[in-house]
Amino acid sequence: MSQYNADTQQLINQTEQFVKRELSGAEGGHDWWHIYRVWKLARKIAVGEQVDLLVVELSALLHDIADSKFHNGDENVGPQKARSYLESAGVPEAVIQHVVNIILHISFKGGHNTGAFHSPELAVVQDADRLDAIGAIGVARAFSYGGFKNRAMYDPGIVPDLYMTKEQYKNSTAPTINHFYEKLLLLKDRMNTATGRLMASDRHAFMETFLEKFYKEWEGES
Repeated sequence: MSQYNADTQQLINQTEQFVKRELSGAEGGHDWWHIYRVWKLARKIAVGEQVDLLVVELSALLHDIADSKFHNGDENVGPQKARSYLESAGVPEAVIQHVVNIILHISFKGGHNTGAFHSPELAVVQDADRLDAIGAIGVARAFSYGGFKNRAMYDPGIVPDLYMTKEQYKNSTAPTINHFYEKLLLLKDRMNTATGRLMASDRHAFMETFLEKFYKEWEGES
């Protein structure tokens, strides 16, 4: 990874400020600090990969600029907003299209997101985004969003559904604990990079320990 020139660094700084403004007041699990963590993770993972760092950073910064969960499920809002911003910033079309493709293909979407687009840069940013969905931060984010949606923490009578379609996954109102089995515990084995896999292993183990303790405390055993 080479050092940026002054203009490129200015673009990164400008994009950071743009995202901070756009996500002011967002739900705690999908706010600027989520972007910040994914951005830092993406830079860390990129060190060992042959990637275009500018594409990685812009994609990490803009990947949740308009998450479909907060826009009536519309998956085009985010890519369109990212494109509009990048065009206004004078970014070359090839870079814009790559960033937009990453935003379109980064999400888990029930595990059925096997789109035709692949790139080393997508692999890096996707791993960073998935890492922020697991571990201690992942636990916190899951319950933050569950509270935001007024969902039950846990209901023993509602079992996880591992075979949901993309639409069923998007529209699910299941308790937050179910989300661990329907997504979070699956992510460790879906990482793309060596660094991502290594970091995911530790975070995955934390979630397993958390769930074990959660069930004991639920039954008043601990």
